[in-house]
Amino acid sequence: MTKQELVDRAAEQANVSKRTADEVITATFEGIAAAIISGEGINIQGIGTFARKYRKARKGRNPQTGDPVDIPAKYVTRFKVSKQLNAKLN
Repeated sequence: MTKQELVDRAAEQANVSKRTADEVITATFEGIAAAIISGEGINIQGIGTFARKYRKARKGRNPQTGDPVDIPAKYVTRFKVSKQLNAKLN
């Protein structure tokens, strides 16, 4: 599903204009991103938890040549699905 499809569905279900739905969804995504960037994370009941995780530097290998490669440390986004959503999936 694309963002536009999500906006269309939200506008129809909430009986609001597509522009209003787009503004709300954009603000929501920006809020989620800000919480992850700040390290605070966010828990969406029934969906899951988004959090920022630090990955240490490590050694890797170039799959084509087999040469060792240094992979730098970085932050990544971690998502853990909720028990409710996981139960619906399975």
